[in-house]
Amino acid sequence: MLSIIKFDVMKVSVVQFAPELFNRQYNIEKMIEYVELINSDIIIFPELSTSGYYFLDFRELFPFSERFNGETYKIFQELSSKKNTIIIYGFPELEADKIYNSAILIFPDSKYSAIYRKTHLFYKEKFCFSEGNTGFFVIDYKEWDLKIGCMICYDWRFPEAARTLGLKGADLIVCPSNLVTKVWRLAMPTRALENKVYLAIANRIGSESRDNDTLLFNGQSVIYDYNGSILAEADNSSNLIISAEIKPFETRDKSFNQFNDINKDRRPEYYYK
Repeated sequence: MLSIIKFDVMKVSVVQFAPELFNRQYNIEKMIEYVELINSDIIIFPELSTSGYYFLDFRELFPFSERFNGETYKIFQELSSKKNTIIIYGFPELEADKIYNSAILIFPDSKYSAIYRKTHLFYKEKFCFSEGNTGFFVIDYKEWDLKIGCMICYDWRFPEAARTLGLKGADLIVCPSNLVTKVWRLAMPTRALENKVYLAIANRIGSESRDNDTLLFNGQSVIYDYNGSILAEADNSSNLIISAEIKPFETRDKSFNQFNDINKDRRPEYYYK
């Protein structure tokens, strides 16, 4: 019979750093250092942590992509199992003749480990990546009684992304990111509030320039509680680890008074008409 460990409180940590473009070995070594340093239940890295971000086409990206069960996965799966820590990071995923902007969710029990492929591609990503085809899903990690979902960066612009994860029962939504706009800070707490979920955004820092075009990544990684309040946040330019404690069970009652429940009060028959 499965023994479920009910954590009243879990520690979530977000790593904010600057992956180097075209320097996969350096990036992975830095990520390993962070995992070995951090004592947390969940560790989240930014989007495309292993490769850097600003690739111009598929051929350029190809040498820095790898399959779901490649060497990098094996390294972090071993660390996850050894430290009893969930590890999430972004990477270019090679599958057949396509490359996806993916995030891998690695669990101490490897049978739960899974890939989310970015649904909404941003800017010049469309020249490099195929549109994600996994859809939005929630992993019910029964060993800890934790339900976790994932979206990546630009997915935040679409309320349906977080809503789908919320309706599927997520306690925590993680969002590996390479955010360059400033408006995301207006919407992200709303995504947490409107779904009553914790939301952790791991955003990178630094800049990358290609063909006289520079992308400046604005950091400010943040962990929101299920009411949209900030539990922990970073600045816009430093290598930092931010951490916060969350209480997953508190997200599951979607009522906010004796008459209203944000899920039960929905009337989807009137939406999208």
